Amino acid sequence: MLHGGVMSSTRLEVLRGHEARWCRRANLWCRRNPVRRVFATISRLGDGVFWYALMGLLVVLDGMDGVRASAHMAATGVLALTLYKALKRWTRRPRPYAADVRIRAWVAPLDEFSFPSGHTLHAVSFSIVALAYYPWLAPLLVPFSAGVALSRVVLGLHYPSDVLAATLIGVLLASLSLWGLPVVLG
Repeated sequence: MLHGGVMSSTRLEVLRGHEARWCRRANLWCRRNPVRRVFATISRLGDGVFWYALMGLLVVLDGMDGVRASAHMAATGVLALTLYKALKRWTRRPRPYAADVRIRAWVAPLDEFSFPSGHTLHAVSFSIVALAYYPWLAPLLVPFSAGVALSRVVLGLHYPSDVLAATLIGVLLASLSLWGLPVVLG
């Protein structure tokens, strides 16, 4: 129930309890080594390796149009990084494995706090900008971005709400970026 525009603490506690249970269940998937390897690899690629490789490939394969697309992705990435770091400092939400001993961090986190998921924010914002230039990349970028988001929960590093919020922020940031710097191809 809402009281004065704020969700009641009882309702919020119930939601947090559900979210913690989802995290524990998802985290159990990684007990199987092949599953853990897949999600760890997707997560590691989401650190930036995949995006830097894609930007380089676009430049090589598409010349100046690739440079424009890559520069647009990079500019959006800088904005995403700035925003995500500010939100992490402001919210200081503990990661799931730090808040619940039953959740294991299957890979080392890049920083201390959970909200929002920087990997997801970057995956979503990079994908949307890249797809504005190269829609044919959708069969690669959409599943990869979804995999990055899912990996962060499964690996014990983020709550589903961290990933959902990062997705929404990424969509908004990329949309504003595309509005401010419209796609222009030679």
